[in-house]
Amino acid sequence: MADTTTYTRLAPYIEGAQENYIDLLTQQVGKAPGSAGVPTLAELGPQVAGQNVLTQAAQQQAATQAGLGQLTFDPTTGAVTGVGGGTGVAGYQPFLDQAAAYSGPQAYQGFMSPYQQQVIDTTLAEFDTQTAQGVPQLAANAIQAGAFGGGREGVAQAQYASDAAAKRAALQAQLLGQGFTQANQLAQSAFEQQRNLASLQPSLAASGVQQLGAAGTGNLAYQQAILDAQQQQNQLAYNEPLSRLNAYGSGIAAQLSGAPTTTTTTTLGGGQGVGPLSQALSAGLSAYGLGSIFGGN
Repeated sequence: MADTTTYTRLAPYIEGAQENYIDLLTQQVGKAPGSAGVPTLAELGPQVAGQNVLTQAAQQQAATQAGLGQLTFDPTTGAVTGVGGGTGVAGYQPFLDQAAAYSGPQAYQGFMSPYQQQVIDTTLAEFDTQTAQGVPQLAANAIQAGAFGGGREGVAQAQYASDAAAKRAALQAQLLGQGFTQANQLAQSAFEQQRNLASLQPSLAASGVQQLGAAGTGNLAYQQAILDAQQQQNQLAYNEPLSRLNAYGSGIAAQLSGAPTTTTTTTLGGGQGVGPLSQALSAGLSAYGLGSIFGGN
């Protein structure tokens, strides 16, 4: 009994295009990331921008404000990796300590004028001069009254001296009181100033940290945008040849519907085995059959 084999081949230019497409696709897919001319996996994958010096400065200020020590940063990512031993004293504490020095019963002493004693001595010396100038008048009054050298003159002189001493003591106390009052007011004013500074210092420090942090965040966003753009460029570089191959394959598939074909029928004598020619033809058909992957008949 005769064996009949029928096969259909596409037009040679379609078969050649399919073979060329398979060769190109095989070559491109065989290029692993990191090989010559192909981006690495690290370049194709997402990347994270490292901390910049502005953000690190803001972090250091915040740590110092909290009484912490020097921060250490990873040289690659810029992230905080450690905190050194600090004072343990918050940024506002020195102002509170200074305010405490300006309170209490002895606080005024630091604000006493160094010239106060000179003012007191000069004022009392002038008072003594004026008092001494009044003594002759006592003698004149006693002579006029006919009591010069008598007991009445002695009583008058004693009274005069007593009054002068009382006035002198009152004047000295007044001068000392004025100095104390002024020094006490200055101490109170200094206390209020330091206390106000202590209350303002955290907000001022926080404002500086926020400004540095905002600048660092803006810079970080810009650095991240650069890395994202580089990643997209690397992905385009990797996928662009495949995109062209896809377009090539789609073009071949679009041509299949109208492409001419050739049908060949081979008949062998009955009872004969498959000869070398038939085997070669079968092998050739298997190779050309790969074209059916792309829409061939």
